[in-house]
Amino acid sequence: MFKLIKFIIFIIGLITVAYFALPYFGYEFNIKYILESKSSCEEKMKECKEKLILKGIENPDCNISKCVDRKLIIKKK
Repeated sequence: MFKLIKFIIFIIGLITVAYFALPYFGYEFNIKYILESKSSCEEKMKECKEKLILKGIENPDCNISKCVDRKLIIKKK
């Protein structure tokens, strides 16, 4: 339990440092992209869930990697 709490604090600290260090190197977080793409990503997840239920886990053709593209979340100023 203690290791889990320590890990969560570490992740929060890492995100905080990255949030303040990225602008120094000329990058910024694209918060608009996260807020605007939430509904479309939820739709893709629903479709993927339905495909998984119908086809099973053997050959899913779900492509949800476009929802969390890091190049769109962190962009150059």
